[in-house]
Amino acid sequence: MNPFAFSSDSIACGTADHWQRRTFLKAAGLSGLGWLTPLADALSVQSEKHPGKRPRSIIVLWLQGGASQLETFDPHPDSAVSYGAKAIDTALPGVKLGESLVQTAELLPKMSLVRSVVSAEGDHERAVYLGRTGYRIDPSIVHPALGAVVCHELPDTGLDIPAHVSILPSQWPAPKGGHLGAQYDAFQIGDPTKPIPDVKAQVDGERLARRQGQLDLLEQSFARGRAPDLDAKQTFHRDLMKQARRMMTSEQLAAFDVNQATAAERDAYGDSAFGRGCLAAARLIEVGVRCVEVTLNGWDTHVNNHELQNSKAAVLDTAMAALIHDLEQRELLDETIVVCASEFGRTPKLNPVEGRDHWPHGFSFALAGGGFRQGYVHGATDPTGEKEEPDSPVEVADLHATIQHALGIDFEYEVMTSANRPIALSEGRVIQELLQG
Repeated sequence: MNPFAFSSDSIACGTADHWQRRTFLKAAGLSGLGWLTPLADALSVQSEKHPGKRPRSIIVLWLQGGASQLETFDPHPDSAVSYGAKAIDTALPGVKLGESLVQTAELLPKMSLVRSVVSAEGDHERAVYLGRTGYRIDPSIVHPALGAVVCHELPDTGLDIPAHVSILPSQWPAPKGGHLGAQYDAFQIGDPTKPIPDVKAQVDGERLARRQGQLDLLEQSFARGRAPDLDAKQTFHRDLMKQARRMMTSEQLAAFDVNQATAAERDAYGDSAFGRGCLAAARLIEVGVRCVEVTLNGWDTHVNNHELQNSKAAVLDTAMAALIHDLEQRELLDETIVVCASEFGRTPKLNPVEGRDHWPHGFSFALAGGGFRQGYVHGATDPTGEKEEPDSPVEVADLHATIQHALGIDFEYEVMTSANRPIALSEGRVIQELLQG
């Protein structure tokens, strides 16, 4: 579980249309214009100190297994597709939610709903990959997850702990840095009430200092007689060790430990591992972490759909509502995008064992926070279940492009991979209706 695993960096490049100040400074540094390096560093620091109104971080609430839109964000009560599923009114006139989303219903005027998401994948593994990266699986390349893109494009300043974190990982591999490099892989933890493994020394401070001194001697011996411009692959382990040591002694590690929160704070999120993960996410964002993904498993309801979906939705409701309130109280909601997403939805019809099967043809995402409209519903699905394509369909890649755009990232910016292949950060388009004017 190494948050600083090395993979060779890809080289950033851009087309003529996409050359922004950041692009120019990166390219200038690569081309040997050393006199620009201090300028680039200064502009980077200024950008961090004065972010304006743009959000700087993202929290992804990942509903693993395929949350049913019909029991959560897009109910059609008393219709042919409901099969008895109930809905409740919300604080947004004329908009209903599934019966378990009681607190979310009151918060809906602060959120956007996209009820017309469509995916090209109906298999779990492939749909999770598409949902996280905005790209379909390609055997020739591994695409970076959204959090990795955010960390790559919005580098942290002064952060001792990983900038990309995955809490309560699912059965699938954690979000990856892909061709951007393994240093952008998500750092994985479980229930945040438990200690993080491998961040505390197993010996006392004096013995640890002796070991570090001996390691430094070995490093000097290794470097002796070698060229001063050693290849980065031969020397990156030095930076790796420095980062690991800094993390082990950092006060920022406390952000992972929800036991340090007050009882009232913990209670607000509900007595669930997912709720505790959402509380940890708020604490991590506050210290500067760029992206946190929190997973709620158990949405793959091929049997007993209504009961299972409602029980999961109740856990989500308490935790998500508390997260949005908490981010507001910490004055972080305008700087943070909260995304509630799943790999696909569930079928409009029940199967013979009262379950709903996979449905990538019209499901829901919920968004809140910086840059997104409040009290807005985009798209609609057919309440009869006869029409497969929803009104105003939105591709998964479009949501990636829109989120990146809201963060101030040039989603069309191309990164040159180690295979000398240019890949855009997103191949989607911006859904302007979702963004604040």
